[in-house]
This record gives sequence, structure tokens and C-alpha cells, in this order.
Amino acid sequence: MIAFSSYIVGTIISPSIEKQSIGIFGYRGDIFVQNLTPDWRGDQGNFFQMFALFFPSVTCITAGANISGDLKDPASAIPKGTLLAILWTTLTYLVIAITSGACVVRDASGNITDFMTGNITDGCVGLACNMGWNFTSCSQSRTCNYGLANNVQVISQLSGVYYLITVGVFAASLSSALGFFVSAPKMFQCLCSDKIYPYIIFFAKGYGKNDEPFRSYALCYIISVGFILIAQLDVIALLISNFFLCVYGLINFSCFHASMINSPGWRPAFRFYSKWTSLFGAVVCLVLMFLFTWWSALITVIIIIFLYGYVVYTKPKVNWGSSIQAESYNMALSYSVSLTSVEDHVKNFRPQCLVMTGPPKRRPALVDFVSSFTKHVSLMVCGDIIMEDSINQLRDATHVNWLNKRKVRSFYTPFTASSLREGTKQLLQATGLGKLKPNTLVLGFKSNWKESTLESIDDYINTIFDTFDSKFCLCVLRMIDGLDVAEELQCEVNRGFEPDELEEISVQPIEEENTADDVSDEDDSDPIRTVFQNSQGKKTIDVYWIADDGGLTLLIPYLFTRRRRWRKCKVRVFIMGQEETVKESRDNIIVLLKRFRLDVHDVIVMTDMDRCPLPKSLNRFEESVIPFRLFDDQQDGASIQELRKNAPWKISDKEFEAFKQKSENKVRLNEIIRKNSQHSALVLVSLPVPQRDCPSALYMAWLDTLTYGLHCPVALIRGNQQNVLTLYCQ
Repeated sequence: MIAFSSYIVGTIISPSIEKQSIGIFGYRGDIFVQNLTPDWRGDQGNFFQMFALFFPSVTCITAGANISGDLKDPASAIPKGTLLAILWTTLTYLVIAITSGACVVRDASGNITDFMTGNITDGCVGLACNMGWNFTSCSQSRTCNYGLANNVQVISQLSGVYYLITVGVFAASLSSALGFFVSAPKMFQCLCSDKIYPYIIFFAKGYGKNDEPFRSYALCYIISVGFILIAQLDVIALLISNFFLCVYGLINFSCFHASMINSPGWRPAFRFYSKWTSLFGAVVCLVLMFLFTWWSALITVIIIIFLYGYVVYTKPKVNWGSSIQAESYNMALSYSVSLTSVEDHVKNFRPQCLVMTGPPKRRPALVDFVSSFTKHVSLMVCGDIIMEDSINQLRDATHVNWLNKRKVRSFYTPFTASSLREGTKQLLQATGLGKLKPNTLVLGFKSNWKESTLESIDDYINTIFDTFDSKFCLCVLRMIDGLDVAEELQCEVNRGFEPDELEEISVQPIEEENTADDVSDEDDSDPIRTVFQNSQGKKTIDVYWIADDGGLTLLIPYLFTRRRRWRKCKVRVFIMGQEETVKESRDNIIVLLKRFRLDVHDVIVMTDMDRCPLPKSLNRFEESVIPFRLFDDQQDGASIQELRKNAPWKISDKEFEAFKQKSENKVRLNEIIRKNSQHSALVLVSLPVPQRDCPSALYMAWLDTLTYGLHCPVALIRGNQQNVLTLYCQ
């Protein structure tokens, strides 16, 4: 303030002969009018070059925000302080520009001998001639060292006391520099603490009670010294102007973006705020960057894009509550709503799966199986039925984190219910949003059904009934060693979905291999690796297409072969047929499948389905249902009535005989499957539809028989008769 006052006083004092020789003549209207018009100097002299040199003097707008933690009331102090600072500095700059422009001519030699005596002005050119000075020689040759256009010390020379201006420049420069030197290292320390970018975490360490970032101070000092060593203030101003404009442009755009997405958390208190002003400011900043120095602006933009792209790619585990998150929500909501008005079409069918995994971590094979054909293709929801008398020890976030860590694109939905059937039925009805809702239920096979109670078996079978009643497709997965990961994980959660499996499942240690599917999910750090995460080589995927269910049984293996780990597998389709029409049936199916772009390696017609099963296989089936049979033919009338009253769910001899042919068909089909698919990567079989008059235990015996004795995963699949392949629309 003292230096500024000295400057104002100096402009009022009548200039001496020495000051006149350097172009200072006091307030004159003709000097002011001449200085209003532009007169660019040099090859690159233009408005934007001058503005770039001036721009660093109006920075520090974010100084208040940088020290918000030290303010008592930041919400009130920052806007007031910032706006008042802008007001006073703007007035100061305008006063200096106007007063100096009204007192100093553009060109002066500084030579006292250029003073003209008398009224002789012949050959004199320029405004100074009217005041008795002839600066024509240096003005025309552009060699003048003084004047408003040439002398950088003109303000000091205008001042009443020359060296007070130097002191004022030091005071203003140090205050700005120290402000940045305090705020910038602290912001950089916070950035390093978030561990977003590698190699800079070293600077996150703080010291002392206030966690002072001494390491960041040292880095900022080195950068500052590096710029100072350029030793050309004009060059430095051009460089830092781009960085300042970039920062202000991003701040403006962030405000505009937060306003556009209508986030409730964005509540600007400034009464004159407008999102369009923010957008205008962002656009102006970007344009000015390229008008100042296009190459520096281009480098700055590339650096910003690279840093942002790195954050998007690495997805750091930090949560700033950014407007990008709010925008993702808005987009998801908007697209979900718009989907409701789109009619379903067979070309857009996707198997959207509700997978009854229980806690997903306990059944990784079931999770990986479904993820293999739904990832980046369709919806997957992991359902967890929690019995009312059980306690779920893991939080929802734990299960979601496990899915994310395993790179499984799935939702997790827990549901509390009194029984498995009740919980699954509710999930079938309530899971999803608009068109983003499951159409396929995936279950694990109940491999402990022989040791289970009849109520538990009925619960499982009724769940299958409810699935078909709800017009859902169904898939039941069985693996030779079950789906649970360990015996100690047995609990009351999802009772009926294999709670009593063997201690180990078909998992393998993580191998050093780079095989991955098309979406790069090979770097799983989860210690459990299932067969679905391994490269399958040139094995086969065998499809036993026993019943036409709309095409789902053929669509699933096609989706599997789109994955990199399964791409080399050959799909074989087994169909039923008569021996006399084998060639015709096979050729027709091959032509049909290829016509509709289903890459099937071979079609095999099973002509021996009518043969009787081997006695050994038939005996094994009959032994499996003995504990569930009533054997009423061996009882007297009173005993039969009592048995049927006490165990109405047991299989009567009449029922056993009524379904004998179907039972033998299942046994025979299993023999064919074991003969042809023992070394396959995956087997898919049409799931037999349960009948209301078929006892639950007998139906479970059918499922068990169909999938018995195979070392590879077996999936029993049944569509809901909805067409899922375009060939059905021809």
C-alpha cells in the first residue's frame, strides 16, 4: 500500500527534465488517447501474447479454497474474500494502467540532448514533439530504451520514491509465492496419500503434529528453482498461464457438470451462480490456452487426458463422491427407464441369471460358471437366501468386494425367508428393475439329497416348479465334488443347495498362465481357482438336445465359446433319431445350425436310446430310491393306510411302475453320456420337466442318474419355450 501510494503521488508531481527525457510528462489527454490504440511490437506481438504475460498477475483466485481448513467459516469467508480480492486488485491494475497510459509516451531515448530549444520542429515525428522533445530517431528505428512500450521499470520511474516500488514488488511476489508454496505441497500430499498414481507415494509422508509435507516442500522448491533458472519472465509467464487456465477450466467444468447431473449433494450457496457461466468460463479457458501458446496447451491437454485415463483404467480404491459417480447413476437410471418402452425381440435375448449361490465366496464354481457366459453379455444376480433362524456373519459389502476382486460382473441380493422355496419365490418376483430382471434361475445340484429329509427334497423340487410357473428358464449345475468350498462353511444359509458337500471341490491351484477370456479377467488374486477359470484347450462341449426348449440349450455353449479360455473347444450336439434316418437328420440339423451362425463341430444322432439299460446301471438307480419307496404291495391293507398317512411323500409301487419307462430312459441316457462325454470340458443336458404327480424323491433320482459318473461339470438346462434363437423366427 505504501509503494502504491508512492506511485500515485509520483504521477501527480511535475516531472523533472530527467524524467521527461525518459518519456514521463505528467497527466496529458493527448498521451492517454494515443495509448488507447494498439501498437504491437515484434514478430509475435498481439493481444493474446500480452494477455498471457498479464494473466499470472490475476491468479491466486483459489488461495482461499486452498486454506479452507484454517478458516473459521469457509462457506462465508471464501466467496467474500475472493470477490473482494478480485475487486481491489482489478481496481489497482486499472488505476496503474490508466495513470501510466496518461503520463508516459510509448517511445523515449533517455537522452537529455534530444530536448528541442525554441519552436523548431522540422523533421520531428511523434507526440513528444509537442512537448519539446525529439525522439524521432530511436522511435523510427525502434531502438528506444525508454517509454511505456520499452521500459519495464516505468512504474518505478513514475513513483515518488523509486525503490519503494522494488520493495512493493518483493512484498507482492513473496506473498503470492509463499501462498502457493504452502498450499500446493499440501494438496500434492493429499493426492499422494490416495495412492492413485505410482512412484509419488513417497511424498505422502508428513512430519510433526500438523503432518507437514516436508518432502513435497522440497519437490516444489526444486520445480520453482527450475523455472527461475529459465531467467526470462515472459517465457515463464506463458508457461504457467497455461497451467492456471487448465486448473480454472477444470474447476468451471466440474461446477457445470455437477449442476447438469442434478446431484442433491451439489448445493452452491453463491446466489449469483449459474451453470452456464461455469460452462462459458471453461470454454474460454480452453480457447485462451491455445491462443496463448498452442504447443504448450496441447502438451497440457495430453497430460490431463493421460492422468484421467489412468485413474479410469486403474479404478483406485478412493471415493471422493465425484460428479462422475452421480452421472453414472443418472445414465443407468435413464437407460433403465428407456428400456421399459422397448419391446422384446428374439435377436436381443440374453440369459439374465438369478444364481442361488448363497454367500458367493462359498460357491465360487457356481459363480464362475454363470460368469463365463454372462460377463459383458447380460445380467447376473447372486441370490442369498438367509434363513430367519440364521445369522449372516458377512456383510453385504464383503460379498460385493469378493465379486469385484474376482472380476465377476454381478449384483449381490440377500433375502431373509423362512424356507428356501419361499425366499427363491420372492426373489424370482422382486429381483431386477424394469427390463433388467432375471429370466433364468441357476441352482446348484442337491447332491446330498439321499441323506436329506423329504421336506428338504420337496422344498428343492417345489422351487423348480415355481421357476417354471414364473415363466423362468432353469439351469442346474452339478460337479463331481460339489460346489461348496469347505465343510466348515456348512450352515443354515440356503438349506437345500448342497450344505453338506465334500470338503474339497474341483478346484486347482493357481497356475502361471496368461490365458484369459476376452475381457482380461486372468489376474484373479482370489486363492480359489475353479475349472471354469482354466484354459480348456481343444476339449469338447457336448450338448444333449433331448427336448426343444426354445434354443437356450444351444445358446449357452455358443456363449461359452466366445470366451478365450473356451474358444478352442468344439461343440458337439447329440440328438435322438431313428437308425434309418440318421444321415438325413444329421445333415438337416448341421445345415440349420450353420445357417444361423451356430458353430457346431459335429451332430451325432443317438439311435440306441430304445435299448434297455444295463442291469448294473438299473440296479444302481433302484437302490438310490429304496429309502424313499413305500413298498405297499408287500403290506396288508391296514399297514398300507397307516404308511400312506405317515409318509404321503413316499413313492408307492403304483407310482414307481407308472414312471418306470421314464426312469429307464434316464438311466439309458446316462450310459450314453458317460460313453461319449467322459473327457469333455462341459456337458449340457436338457432338463426333464417335473410332473405334479411325480414324487419329489423319484424326480431327484432322475436328476442324479442323468449326471452320475461324469468328471466334468454337467448343466441341466431347460428353457421356458420362449424362442431365444433367430432360427425359430424363420
